[in-house]
Amino acid sequence: MIFSIIHTTSYKYDNNVTYCHNLAILKPKDFIGQKLLNYELEITPKPSILNENTDFFGNAVTHFSIDKQHKELIVTAKSTVERSYEVQELNENLKGDKHITLEKALEKLSTFSPENIDAKQFLLDSAFINKISTTIKEYAEISFKKERSVFEASKELMKRIFTDFKFDAHFSTIATPIDEVMKEKKGVCQDFAQIAIACIRSIGLPARYVSGYIETLPPPGKEKLVGTDASHAWFSVFIPNFGWVDFDPTNNQVPKNQHITVAFGRDYYDVPPLKGVIYGSGNSIMKVSVDIRPAKN
Repeated sequence: MIFSIIHTTSYKYDNNVTYCHNLAILKPKDFIGQKLLNYELEITPKPSILNENTDFFGNAVTHFSIDKQHKELIVTAKSTVERSYEVQELNENLKGDKHITLEKALEKLSTFSPENIDAKQFLLDSAFINKISTTIKEYAEISFKKERSVFEASKELMKRIFTDFKFDAHFSTIATPIDEVMKEKKGVCQDFAQIAIACIRSIGLPARYVSGYIETLPPPGKEKLVGTDASHAWFSVFIPNFGWVDFDPTNNQVPKNQHITVAFGRDYYDVPPLKGVIYGSGNSIMKVSVDIRPAKN
């Protein structure tokens, strides 16, 4: 599958902004099963400084600054991505057994291989996932038993979050603590991913936050509206001697071709699509439009 993705973020300010400095994490990743064919980043007004580098987690990050007065900022990322879950799955099948038990996984994780050392950074507290509560640990332990497959336990955790939590776009913000999400059992995809990550870290396994997109389909007989898609998030668990495996608790799916990965980090704080600072006063209005559809030949 080849997808065309257009992600536009606009900010309208009450008063002129004299200077802004921003980070954009919008460039899809390249890995076996996902290939970035084309990428363009359009910014209005034109930045005075623009450069791209790779962050600590291997994500492409664009830094840009605008030093002219402006009352509106528009950032549009245009990507063409080829997804082949079949190729990805074939590669995974060559890695080894992903169905090892939790007990054996924790034992293997205690060794100091380069892969394990790299993965263990995703065991540490992060900005939005720290001081994991007993409530979250007890919720995790329902699925994670020492004699059970890590893969099956993670899959069940995904399903339980899908079943137990309600999607509510108006309940949470970026700053809503995961304990509050856990208590109220509602939130959005970012919240569900972070709840799962907290659960998995609480039992001693590394877990990371994955940001990206998911292709959505219109109701039968209806045309898909332009710009009505959204950024998406899910979680990934590390299985020693195998690697990372993704799960989407918002949709109760193991990600396949419809999921496009942009970046990963410890939680949302590491990989927001756009963040920055401005010099100005007054309020601002942000609008986001995302459009994902099969690319035309």
